[in-house]
Amino acid sequence: MIKIYVPRDSAARSMGADEVAAGLWSHTQDLGIEIVRNGSRGLLFLEPLVEVETREGRIAYGPVSAEDLPSLIAAGFHKGGAHPLRLGNIEEHPYLKNQERLTFARCGITDPVSVQDYVSHGGFDGLKKALGLSGAEIVSEVTSSGLRGRGGAGFPTGIKWKTVHDAAADQKYICCNADEGDSGTFADRMVMEGDPLMLIEGMTIAAIATGATKGFVYIRSEYPDAIATMKEAISAALSARWLGANIQGTDKSFHLEVRRGAGAYICGEETAMLESLEGRRGMVRFKPPIPALEGLFGKPTVINNVLSFAAVPFILAKGGAAYKNYGMGRSHGTLPFQLAGNIRQGGLVEKAFGVTLRELVETFGGGTYSGKPIRAIQVGGPLGAYVPASQLDMPMDYETFAAAQAMVGHGGIVVFDESVDMAAQARFAMEFCAIESCGKCTPCRIGSTRGVEVIDKIVAGIDRDANLDLLGDLCQTMTDGSLCAMGGLTPMPVLSAIKHFPEDFDKPQRLAAE
Repeated sequence: MIKIYVPRDSAARSMGADEVAAGLWSHTQDLGIEIVRNGSRGLLFLEPLVEVETREGRIAYGPVSAEDLPSLIAAGFHKGGAHPLRLGNIEEHPYLKNQERLTFARCGITDPVSVQDYVSHGGFDGLKKALGLSGAEIVSEVTSSGLRGRGGAGFPTGIKWKTVHDAAADQKYICCNADEGDSGTFADRMVMEGDPLMLIEGMTIAAIATGATKGFVYIRSEYPDAIATMKEAISAALSARWLGANIQGTDKSFHLEVRRGAGAYICGEETAMLESLEGRRGMVRFKPPIPALEGLFGKPTVINNVLSFAAVPFILAKGGAAYKNYGMGRSHGTLPFQLAGNIRQGGLVEKAFGVTLRELVETFGGGTYSGKPIRAIQVGGPLGAYVPASQLDMPMDYETFAAAQAMVGHGGIVVFDESVDMAAQARFAMEFCAIESCGKCTPCRIGSTRGVEVIDKIVAGIDRDANLDLLGDLCQTMTDGSLCAMGGLTPMPVLSAIKHFPEDFDKPQRLAAE
């Protein structure tokens, strides 16, 4: 039986993967072919990427459309035959071969909801080990790995877990923040659609480590495919006894459910997410108390991002030292960087911390899609700084970016060419905050609205210098006085645009350039 892989990932589906799979089925029923709907490899510029299992490895063809099928079949592609779309052994493709895939090692290789496939590729090895350890030993292993939160804040995961482990309570919770709303990010979605059992394994290990028995995956409403796939994977894990009561015949139990968000960006903030999970409007909570002590329903709660939980199975299976061996400085392990915006080869690149922006956007990304020079790159979502082309050689790690008044965030990288208007981008940052603010604190709610007005005056040339000073004061107030990162970080893209691209805020210069 020949296996042909066609991704079920929503990015691939948006490019016609379902039509390709249906066409293959209708054209090849008499050829003894099994069609497997796998996850995406992350080479999104080649989707739909169709792979054929051969003696020489998985031979890839892409991007494939339904119209290409007759010529592919005529060329014997199901046996690895020659064709203009033939890419060769996908494992040897430079985009994939030059990555360090720890978290995404299985994504695109396996059937996402097959427990048998998952186990045959090393799945649940970490959980098997965790079932034989005490909670304190698991926490120690995660701490020794140097893993930091991949949602953006970079807080040490082991410290958070230890706080929940040490807390005395009759009920504890594990909550996965899968409300991936940052511009240019899609790694969480790819995990949930391409290797959801890995997320389930990571959350289950966290539960055993901290004494939690109940968990929730909070997924943004704009991810219907991820929601459906996660539910299917949870059902499969329950049937195979890797989840639920008495996991694999032990005295450990963990019950997991999916919850769909209501479309609010602010629910990516952990306490607003808790409010939403409890059935209320997503509003930021005051801290303290911290969620690790008083979280969901007032109980100790571990809240981590998808990528944080997804890194845990490797750490338990291979050891904390193996994970810590990747990276630089205090930034250990790997991060799945997501290349988007005006870029020729968009996709996911998992590399150890220390890789430069230039390597990511030029070597992997192939430069801009337009072919024009890069002018700016926004790293870390809509609240991240705009990095100028002169800083492309800056290594990707938390401390280096912080020193440059920027942030790595969730690893989203959005590229802009020389045609971008940076004053418009700064205005968008304030406007985005005004629209998405939960409204609880004045610096965020009112500050962002005033910010839009002040930037409009600056661009119009009205009291430019005075309004630039006013904008600086306003940004300082938002940074110091906001309850959460929504208002606190919105000034970062604004101030970076003014700092690196001042000419875009000067009306005479703008008119002269036009």
